[in-house]
Amino acid sequence: MNDLFTWAALGTVAGASAATLLTANVIGGLLGPDNDKARKWIALGVALLLSYATAAFATDAGGEKWLIAFFNGLVIFSAALGVNQLPSGNRQPTRATPGQLAQGREPRFVRSWV
Repeated sequence: MNDLFTWAALGTVAGASAATLLTANVIGGLLGPDNDKARKWIALGVALLLSYATAAFATDAGGEKWLIAFFNGLVIFSAALGVNQLPSGNRQPTRATPGQLAQGREPRFVRSWV
């Protein structure tokens, strides 16, 4: 049980990013491929929720922690989403016509949802 997520791990950028990506992909997978755009909003919500939860437990910070928590949530979201994937020119097409593979590649397990 010590190798899975812990509260301390969720308080790090790496842990929060992994939890954000995992949550968005699982919920998006349950909703189906027609709701791929919802994954971005789910990821943003989870990232902000984790960031504000971390700020709520920070006792040594002042009132500015809520503003910093917002920006930390954006950092978590960007890390989970992949900042280098935001410009559309950096993304590879992932959709193929029926019966064909995308760009001659094997189908991806985790598809881009931006």
